[in-house]
Amino acid sequence: MKRWIETIVFWGAFALIWEYGVAALGIRRYLLPPLSAVLQAGWAEREMVAGDAWVTLCEVLIGFAVAVLGGVVLGMLIHFSAFTRRTLYPFITALQSMPKIALAPLMIVWFGYGFASKIAATFLFAFFPVVIATLGGLSGVAANLDEHFRALGASRWDTFWRLHVPAAMPSFIDGIKISMPLAVIGAIVGEFIGAEEGLGHLITLATANAKSDLMFAAILVITVMATFLYWIVEMASRLVWWRGKAV
Repeated sequence: MKRWIETIVFWGAFALIWEYGVAALGIRRYLLPPLSAVLQAGWAEREMVAGDAWVTLCEVLIGFAVAVLGGVVLGMLIHFSAFTRRTLYPFITALQSMPKIALAPLMIVWFGYGFASKIAATFLFAFFPVVIATLGGLSGVAANLDEHFRALGASRWDTFWRLHVPAAMPSFIDGIKISMPLAVIGAIVGEFIGAEEGLGHLITLATANAKSDLMFAAILVITVMATFLYWIVEMASRLVWWRGKAV
């Protein structure tokens, strides 16, 4: 209960500072509109905001799911295959070192302005932390535990399922917790580069029409969405018994 009270007090104070600090400091509304103006603009365009938010949410969820699935598969391949570790892992590392925003226009060229390019951009931003987390978790299993399982006559499948998966799960959870906000960023970047709908497109449209209050409303919705999705991932991670409430 105390934690919830502290959270409510903090965000309430933040809202008050935003609302009254703008006028107190003499900040022009086109630079930073007060919170009330942002909320009014969002409510006035609520149908458009809700529609664009739904598009972005779908892009994030699908891209995140593909990134998690692809990241787990790649992490397992790199861990269990020496050939993949020597060939594919350096390629993935090199791909990660490239600036994602520079690669985002290629998604438009390859996949067009539709839904697929946003999924590709989301995947591009989100999959690498899952690969590294999966690989790190699997590689962190002590060698003596592997030997112990073999001494007990466990099959490779039993060793993987009963030893490697539980050992890798904490690292994997940390990876997807990092990946989720990156998935939101990837979807928004993809919409910035080229889109006809979505919150990133709404921000671009509001900026072009000098509607800073609507732009901040879209940013606020993105922030709430990213925070809520991260909270869902964290709550789901609490179901993992070997991490318990320490997550």
